[in-house]
Amino acid sequence: MTEVRTAREIFEDFQRAVLSGEHGLLSGEGCAEDVVVEWPFARPGSPKRIVGRGAFEEFARAGAAALPVRFDEFRDVVVHETADGTIVVEYEMVATSLVTGVQHAAPFVMILKTENGKIVLCREYQNPLALDAVRA
Repeated sequence: MTEVRTAREIFEDFQRAVLSGEHGLLSGEGCAEDVVVEWPFARPGSPKRIVGRGAFEEFARAGAAALPVRFDEFRDVVVHETADGTIVVEYEMVATSLVTGVQHAAPFVMILKTENGKIVLCREYQNPLALDAVRA
C-alpha cells in the first residue's frame, strides 16, 4: 500500500522545487485535477481564484515568464497543523531579480489542504507591493 503524503510533506516538496528552479507547486501528481488556488489579496486585473490543475499550470507558466527571479531562500518558516490535516504556513521568501541582481524578501501565508495525499486547496496571502519590488 502506498503511503499518503501529508500537507506538510507536500509543502516541503514545494520548497525544494522552488529553490531548485522549478516553480510548480500544483503540477503533476501532487494535486487534484479540480484543485482550487486562491489569492485573496490579488492586485486588480489578476485572478483571485483558479479552478483546475491545467488552468493553474497555464497561469503559473505565464507568471514565471513575467517574473524573472531566482528564489534563494525560505526564511522563518512556521507550520501550523489543523485537526483535519490542513496546514497554515507562514514564511518569508527571498528572491533575486535576474534583471537587476538585487535581492528582495516578501512575507507569505499559505493555507494548504490535502485529501488522500493530493492538494485540493491552496490559498496564498501575499503582499503585492513587496512583490513589485522584485519586478523593479
